Amino acid sequence: MSEIMDKIRQRVIDDPTLLDADAATLARVVREEAGVITDLDVLDTLRRLRDDTTGAGPLEALLQIDGVTDICVNGPEQVFIDRGHGLEHASLTFSGDEEVRRLASRLAGACGRRLDDASPFVDGRINRPDGTSIRLHAALSPPARTHTLISLRVLRQARTSLDDLVEAETLPHDIASFLREMIAARLSFLVVGGTGTGKTTLLAALLSEVPASERLVVIEDTAELDPRHPHVVGLTTRAANTEGAGTITMSDLLVQALRMRPDRLIVGEIRGAEVVDLLAALNTGHDGGAGTLHANIAGEIPARMEALAALGGLDRVALHSQLAAAVDCALVMRRGPDGRRRLDEIAALGGNPVTATTVWSHGHPLSESARRLVERSTP
Repeated sequence: MSEIMDKIRQRVIDDPTLLDADAATLARVVREEAGVITDLDVLDTLRRLRDDTTGAGPLEALLQIDGVTDICVNGPEQVFIDRGHGLEHASLTFSGDEEVRRLASRLAGACGRRLDDASPFVDGRINRPDGTSIRLHAALSPPARTHTLISLRVLRQARTSLDDLVEAETLPHDIASFLREMIAARLSFLVVGGTGTGKTTLLAALLSEVPASERLVVIEDTAELDPRHPHVVGLTTRAANTEGAGTITMSDLLVQALRMRPDRLIVGEIRGAEVVDLLAALNTGHDGGAGTLHANIAGEIPARMEALAALGGLDRVALHSQLAAAVDCALVMRRGPDGRRRLDEIAALGGNPVTATTVWSHGHPLSESARRLVERSTP
């Protein structure tokens, strides 16, 4: 069957119009290349051809499963999905690593990126007709140890609101009300947590609460944030081209964003030297900014920011001075053993050196210090 598929792929390469041909025409091409073949084999070949050329290929069926947020392909027979309860082994298999590699290369092309031996990693975004987006990461072997790896993250932030998160029990109703007050008071904040805890989802929901009269400038490495807001401007980084030129960094984008009349600056994920430029911007009248940061608890934020600031040449003393004036609070997301994502803690950031003081935690009432934080900052 693989030999037949190779012949058909070559026919499609020679005549791309076959991709738009009707089923009868494609079936005729299959029979011409295969010779004697059953109707079932023709249908199977047509399915394989469709998977080779449209959508997410064999993974398309998994994307249609309700609630799926992630798909991980670790090899031809190692496909996993996550629909909110941890990773589950899927029954889907590939014929071999060549099929996985071919799919990864095609998905990279759909992102406008290149995946080959010279560029064995790819990170990009695919916009789908149903309004969702897929974040793609793929790695070839080598450097992947045994097989081509594909990771897909389904991005549905545009449909997420604070009310949706309350309904999903991600956060309590009274905390949603407090977060709305926090946005109205133009507090600057970080959403922190581990991988897959829902940081970006919460940030998008909060940005949807920003008044419609304000302009949001969102800076990201890979476009994910798409809040329900009428005035969002998005900027994304760019990797170097095949000649090693054309790189656009997060720091480059921050410089440009300051010239675009932002009411609020948003950094999708703070993970490098750009933290220096961000803190400088937030300390020059751009209050109400936000971003996400990888940290398991609020108490880890100062050390994490110190490490990132060092990459930009900012020493510890200067970092704490900048951070204390720039960021008011942190929202900590956590993912439980059952796979459920929830807001676990709200902490105020302050002092010099900066420390995190918990003002609310899951299962406890909101403290008076949280109320004072909002009241003090209310315009």
